[in-house]
Amino acid sequence: MGKTKPKSFVISKKSVWLAYQRVKANRGACGIDQVSLKAFEENLQANLYKIWNRMSSGCYFPPPVRRVDIPKANGETRPLGIPTVGDRIAQMVVKMDLEPKLEPIFHAWSYGYRPGRSALEAVGAARRNCWKRSWVLDLDIKGFFDSIDHKLLLKAVRKHTECRWHVLYIERWLKASVMHADGSLEERLRGTPQGGVITPQTMLQNIR
Repeated sequence: MGKTKPKSFVISKKSVWLAYQRVKANRGACGIDQVSLKAFEENLQANLYKIWNRMSSGCYFPPPVRRVDIPKANGETRPLGIPTVGDRIAQMVVKMDLEPKLEPIFHAWSYGYRPGRSALEAVGAARRNCWKRSWVLDLDIKGFFDSIDHKLLLKAVRKHTECRWHVLYIERWLKASVMHADGSLEERLRGTPQGGVITPQTMLQNIR
C-alpha cells in the first residue's frame, strides 16, 4: 500500500466533531440546500468526514448563503445570510480555533458576540458608567455589515493570526455568493451578511 498523502492543514477530526456539537446546540434554519440539522445527522459520520477532509486539504469552498430579509421597527429590513448546516460547522471549526487568539485583544467593555457575555451584562455596565458620567454618546455605523471592505478586514485578520487556513477560509466566506428568494445569485465584493457563525463575532465587531 502506498503512503497516505499528508493534508495541507492540520485540522483534527475532533475539532470538527466539537464544532458540530456547538452548531447542534445553537440549532438554526436550513441553508440553500434545504437540509435541516436532523437530515444532516442521518448521514452524520460521512458528512462530518467530508467537511474535515475538504478543510484539511484546503479544498473546502462554501456554498452560497440563503438571503432572508428580517423586518425592522422603522419599516426597513435587515438582510441575513443563512449558511447551510455543513457550512456552519466549518465556520465553527475556524471560530473555535481563532477565538482564543482574539479574545485577549478585545476591549473590556465590548459585549457583542462574545462568549460568556450577555446583553444583560452590557446593560449593567452601561448603568454603572452612567453614574460616573453626565453624558452618553450613541453611535451607529450605517450599513456596516453591508459595506465592510474585504481587503481591510483580511488585513486585520492577518495581523492577529499567522494560520494560513484561518485566512483562506475567512476570505472564501467573505466572497461567498448570496442566493435570493427567486433563486438568483449575487456576487459579493464588499460587506458580509449577518447570520453566519464566524462573521459577526471574530471578524467584524471587535477585531481591529
